Amino acid sequence: MSYILADIAKKIGAAVIGDEQCEISSIATLTSATSGQIAFLANSKYSAQLATTQASAVIITKAQTNLCQTNALVMDNPYMGYALVAQLLDTTPNPANSIHPSAVIADGVTLGKGVTIGANAVIETGVNLADGVSIGAGSFIGIAAQIGAHSSLWSNVSIYHGVVIGEQCLVHANTVIGADGFGYANNKGSWVKIPQLGTVIIGDNVEIGASTTIDRGALGNTIIKNGVILDNQIQIAHNVVIGENTAIAACSVIAGSTEIGKNCVIAGLVGINGHINITDGCVFTGMTMVTKAISEPSVFSSGMPCQPNKEWHKNNARIKKLESLTKRLMTVEKDIDALKS
Repeated sequence: MSYILADIAKKIGAAVIGDEQCEISSIATLTSATSGQIAFLANSKYSAQLATTQASAVIITKAQTNLCQTNALVMDNPYMGYALVAQLLDTTPNPANSIHPSAVIADGVTLGKGVTIGANAVIETGVNLADGVSIGAGSFIGIAAQIGAHSSLWSNVSIYHGVVIGEQCLVHANTVIGADGFGYANNKGSWVKIPQLGTVIIGDNVEIGASTTIDRGALGNTIIKNGVILDNQIQIAHNVVIGENTAIAACSVIAGSTEIGKNCVIAGLVGINGHINITDGCVFTGMTMVTKAISEPSVFSSGMPCQPNKEWHKNNARIKKLESLTKRLMTVEKDIDALKS
């Protein structure tokens, strides 16, 4: 697969400087690119690499053209250009290319045009797979689940009964959607299970990373709205609502019945308490612990950066004395106030 620069420029909305007929077959970094490859410059601190890159073409801004020694595609946002060219040159295979003979498809399943189902997948009764849906090998689609047009599930994905997935979604391997939420009542020390009677509803253009778990609602539904992107190994508990275009990085955990607004960015290893609301546009840096509702958008942090072990032990010892130091300081302040008066 290859494209000439003129065709790439049309597809990504860029202007060509140099040879419009130059052929491009793949993408690489500025330092590793060779002939036939295209690179990009999205961070100005790497500008010096433009003079030495062996790429056949680079994606740059207009202000960077004087530094470029090769063919260029010029646009305002080179990183977006990189994303669009990557889509154009993507060689990722489909999760499945046909309906494999070993797939188990129950009676009462509705299959749209061009549906593909991999080996040993199980599709239970009442399932509706819309046009162009692709189900990877070993996946399980439970009773009455619905998957929208052109959505793809990779291998060993488990979709429980009644789950609804929208159009153009991508679910990576080993993800579980619709398992029971963690609902129990305590009876004199014994745990009594509460059946989880809701489901999971996922909007359009949602991507869910590998081994992520999204629990079904206890009574209402767990809802993931349009455009959300979820990284690998995320836990989303029952009745959580995540707003449009929010991004969550790996290993973050969201407790039950929390509502997160749209356009939020949540870094890795963030923990969010249950039964709280987080407004639109919030940013949480890595390892932040969110315990209370947030009504004003901002950037929030609480994770402690690493430090030498001896220094950490000293600081930890000081933290343990913080309460007594605070009381002593308050006493000193009272004494000073008394002397002043």
